[in-house]
Amino acid sequence: MKESAIQRRQFNGMLTGMLSGTLGLSAASCPGILTGSLWASPQESSAGARTTLPIGLSTYSLWRFKNDEFKDVGKCIDFAGQLGFDGVEILLYQISQTELLSRAALQDIKRRALRSGLALYGMSTHQGFVSPDPEVRRQNIELTIGQIELCYALGIPTMRVNTGRWGTSKNFDELMANRGIEPPLPGYTEEDGFPWVIDALERCLPTAEKCGVVLGLENHWGLGLTPEGVLRIVDAIDSPWLQVTLDTGNFLENPYEKLEKLAPKTVLLQAKTYYGGGEWYSLDLDYQKVGELMRKANYRGWVSLEFEGKEDYRTAIPKSLELLRKSFTRAT
Repeated sequence: MKESAIQRRQFNGMLTGMLSGTLGLSAASCPGILTGSLWASPQESSAGARTTLPIGLSTYSLWRFKNDEFKDVGKCIDFAGQLGFDGVEILLYQISQTELLSRAALQDIKRRALRSGLALYGMSTHQGFVSPDPEVRRQNIELTIGQIELCYALGIPTMRVNTGRWGTSKNFDELMANRGIEPPLPGYTEEDGFPWVIDALERCLPTAEKCGVVLGLENHWGLGLTPEGVLRIVDAIDSPWLQVTLDTGNFLENPYEKLEKLAPKTVLLQAKTYYGGGEWYSLDLDYQKVGELMRKANYRGWVSLEFEGKEDYRTAIPKSLELLRKSFTRAT
């Protein structure tokens, strides 16, 4: 007999004696306690266990910088609850300056989530550290520290951060037309940018640790365009408070190979869908394959839906939820 089984029986025998002697209970009167459920093996307790990863909805999926109806985070929370998501990731841009200055307004977001039975598991923020100007970097460090403190106030455990980018593209449409690639500022190279980003994020980490908020560097544009760029920063800092927010839609070529490189350090997975065709591009992602590579990495965290297609959200988001439920089962 395995040692764990012996220990479990010894413990249950001791507990049975204690309850029988002090409370007059028998195995028949309290079967759940006296037959091993307090120290159950995985096989014995698996009947009620969750079999899929928790699936959440990013409020970005509804607002997307243009749908005024869903600028209100509360409406996004209500919608996510009605559809049967497990939680919500908040895009910070959707919280107005007035709301940020009102403690009552911020706490009302928590109340709305509670009423809908949803967790607030993540917040997506924007900042930019890719600048030769120390004052610009300092301002973005202070901005990021404030964002971390906001997550703490809302009870949110992980926050998406970016490297920022050079800003040499005329606009986002041009950046997308160039597949996310843009040249450095004249007189600089990407090698100049990495120390700026590493130093800035290191300055944010004491606040992240104090607040219990894990920063997730996203494979976004700028120096985070490649898995090598993301890992160069995360590995250099080497802290449990800076890991990876992995976005399935931001590797436009050879996505599975690149996603797999970042999977072991992932603290939040953002899963994009493109029903009806994407605004700038569409990726035909095999989510069964993505689910398998995440299971291989023993990922058990949140999967956050970011819908970017042109189909009506009322049909596309439920389909996306069904797809993710089927694709992201828990590793055993």
